[in-house]
Amino acid sequence: MVKIHLSRLMGERKLKISDVARETGLNRGTITRLYHETAERIELGAIDTLCRFLDCEIGDLLELQED
Repeated sequence: MVKIHLSRLMGERKLKISDVARETGLNRGTITRLYHETAERIELGAIDTLCRFLDCEIGDLLELQED
């Protein structure tokens, strides 16, 4: 299972979903699904954009956990 740490990263920076959507140009629905960890898949470009925007590594955003 993949754990998505977007909500924690956004919380640390006091960012709202609307802030991230506006600043990155990513679809608000995509960000919402990642924030609430309901996303079934994500485009590599979205991961790249979020990592650059949040100034983090992929491992800070996504974590592989044992089932």
